[in-house]
Amino acid sequence: MSTQGKVSLAVVVGGAFLAGILFATASANLFGAGEAVGTSSQAAPLDGSTAIEQSAATMPGDFETAFSKVAASVNPAVVQIRAAQVVEQRRMNPFEGTPFERFFGGPQGRSQPEVRQGLGSGVIVRSDGHIITNNHVIEDAEQLSVRTLDGTQYDAEVVGTDPYSDLAVLKIDASDLKAVSFGDSDQLGVGQWVMAFGSPLDPRLNNSVTAGIISALGRLRSMPQRGPSPQQSSGVSNFIQTDAAINPGNSGGPLINLRGRLVGINTAIASRTGGYQGIGFAIPANTVKRVATQIIEEGDVQRAYLGIRYGEAPQSLVQNEELPQGSAVVSQVENDTPAEEAGLQAGDIITAIDGTPLNNYLQLGNQIASMRPGDEVELRINRDGESQTLTVTLGSRTNMASAGSGNGNGPSSQDAMEEQLGLQLQDVTPEIAQRLGLRRDEGVLITGVDQSNPMIRDSGLQPRQIIFEMAGQEIADMEAFLDAYSRVSPGEAFRLAVRNPDGFVFVTSLRKPSDNG
Repeated sequence: MSTQGKVSLAVVVGGAFLAGILFATASANLFGAGEAVGTSSQAAPLDGSTAIEQSAATMPGDFETAFSKVAASVNPAVVQIRAAQVVEQRRMNPFEGTPFERFFGGPQGRSQPEVRQGLGSGVIVRSDGHIITNNHVIEDAEQLSVRTLDGTQYDAEVVGTDPYSDLAVLKIDASDLKAVSFGDSDQLGVGQWVMAFGSPLDPRLNNSVTAGIISALGRLRSMPQRGPSPQQSSGVSNFIQTDAAINPGNSGGPLINLRGRLVGINTAIASRTGGYQGIGFAIPANTVKRVATQIIEEGDVQRAYLGIRYGEAPQSLVQNEELPQGSAVVSQVENDTPAEEAGLQAGDIITAIDGTPLNNYLQLGNQIASMRPGDEVELRINRDGESQTLTVTLGSRTNMASAGSGNGNGPSSQDAMEEQLGLQLQDVTPEIAQRLGLRRDEGVLITGVDQSNPMIRDSGLQPRQIIFEMAGQEIADMEAFLDAYSRVSPGEAFRLAVRNPDGFVFVTSLRKPSDNG
């Protein structure tokens, strides 16, 4: 054999050897080496059976089979959800305002009922017919139907909802169904393979499966969003980001690892077009399991409450004072809350919770949300360069919704008010006015809007607008806004006057939620 032939052969053999190493390495990551996953007993009362055992793949054929095995195991637990809502639509009368109106007006100028059909997805979490989906999929629905993989149609009833996490539990009259197994979303890693299930775009595309990887963890979803859920405020602040294709209709469907276990519930996409652009978000499975279990066992979700507003510590502060990377700066302590009672102050830097240093400031809210009212938590803080530990007995978010007042409506805390209205607000400081190019520093700045809230979606309110009048009262700051809001009776509509960044005034109306929701 010539020297050139020997070199070519060596290159081929070497390339094959390297390819084998790459496949072996990828397989270890693919099948979650080192990943801790939940068991049926850990997920009680959620009795999933979709988990499968897969050995590390070393050949391309095995890699392809891995996805097929997961699809075959999980798809029987995936359902399509149809949400029907009756709306009144006024038909135009072409003769309105003319002499012919009395003769030809008839039904053409009257409101006619129209049934709108919404499309979403869900996943069976208990074999007795309990299903988890997104709250925005079934919100305001007057009739719900569920279709399983075999085409069987069921009427569904709502067991309970948790708008704060955008989750809901449904129940169908069925038994011995295949339920999804739960994994441990805290053990996920960037680059791990996942599969998204659901009914994208059209009811005829039920039980579609897409594959991708976990692109990032702990996302806030701050980009422009459309598609499954365009909401921009939510109680979940540690979304899983994935590039598995997610489109409208996938909302509420499961995100699954290659062991056949649920790691998230698909809820939104970031898109400038409304279609898939490679950035999707899912609610972590540990949050889903906690919420679903409480709804099924207790009928609602009890969520712990601390009573602060906080943000990420600047890198210069972290580096200069050698603080943990995820330290959180307290920007506001609300009145009559557990945080105030424990002695927390604006300007405190929270560095650890229950002895664990913060690697990401979002850990603070996520851990508090995972606890129950009445639980005690230790916060290590840095105040004026000195470290100290405070013990806080957590309250209930429901109980914190109002502080009580003579008229019975109660001046709402800011968090509770923002959750009710679907708005994120803050004072307009001179610094903010200068940064945003605003001409005055009085009023309340809208920093975020929950577009999944129909009232907000139809109001025309947008970030960067300044609220300067509410219910006939001038608004100079958040204190004035909360005071005006407390004077509005539950169920009553009120007018808002806002100023756009260009100086033009815009007027809209909102309605305060009634006591019964």
